[in-house]
Amino acid sequence: MKTNLYDSARMILANHLEQAKCRKTPERFAILEAVYGFSSYFSIQDLGERLKEMNFPVSRATLYNTIKLLMSLRLVVSLRLENGVRYKACYADGKCLQVCTVCGKVKEIKLQEMSELFDNIHLKRFRKDSFTAYVYGTCSTCQAMMTRQKKKEKHK
Repeated sequence: MKTNLYDSARMILANHLEQAKCRKTPERFAILEAVYGFSSYFSIQDLGERLKEMNFPVSRATLYNTIKLLMSLRLVVSLRLENGVRYKACYADGKCLQVCTVCGKVKEIKLQEMSELFDNIHLKRFRKDSFTAYVYGTCSTCQAMMTRQKKKEKHK
């Protein structure tokens, strides 16, 4: 887990709950800790299993409500894929992601040009914090599989 990012996210959540006069429940902080423990995208089911491993099982309703809260605070981002919605911790994110529309595999790519472009964009009456860019297409594994299938169909 990236301690600096998690500590910052924890502070943002605590400050928000305090200002909104909401309870600082152990469940919310356990979910945040589990979210920032994932190195890539995860599902609600994956999150529930991670919390059970941490000996902190919570209801699905609590998971969904807390994820919704974390998304509103921009501490979590969601990605809608054919096989369901996936989530990822995103505080101080500045990522470019390749998303295969066939198998749903998500791969982070480093594009210095995107970071520079984002840094140089000036938006009127808006303070930018971070960005995430998605590039949708077909990964090389799926391309190879589709090519093999086409060759098989030609030989029939």
